[in-house]
Amino acid sequence: MDAAKMLLLSPPSASLSSLKPHSFILTYKRPKLQPPLKVLAMAKETSESGDGVAAKAAIAGGLVANPVIAWSLYTLKTTGCGLPPGPGGSIGALEGVSYLVVVGIVGWSLYTKAKTGSGLPNGPFGLLGAVEGLSFLSLLAILVVFGLQFLQNGSIPGPLPSDQCFG
Repeated sequence: MDAAKMLLLSPPSASLSSLKPHSFILTYKRPKLQPPLKVLAMAKETSESGDGVAAKAAIAGGLVANPVIAWSLYTLKTTGCGLPPGPGGSIGALEGVSYLVVVGIVGWSLYTKAKTGSGLPNGPFGLLGAVEGLSFLSLLAILVVFGLQFLQNGSIPGPLPSDQCFG
């Protein structure tokens, strides 16, 4: 079919110029090359990430010490005495070491807070952060129960078994 017949069959608004193929001018712009990226800051690769030996020891010690302290404080509040010495003094020793562990974790946390502006890192699975929080709660409970014990009895039991408690 030639163009004249197509023109006759097309709507009246069509013209011969609309039947000509359109030409496009393509231009290609080369992208600007970006300068290589530079590292502006890096994290420290030290034991501050919470995966060091001290952090793992604090996690293990704190996970044992905090429940022992809760048991000790409950026993102190209900009986007026600490935990019994146990076989060979093992339970009493565990109680004493647990108090030291909690005080050590709280001290480490306060030192880190003063030095870096934030507490201990979360550690693996967030356990070091959890132990830190539990240790602060244990310290608060120690202060409350020891204070109540002092107000009621006028003293707190000593670190060694006495005749009053286990005589």
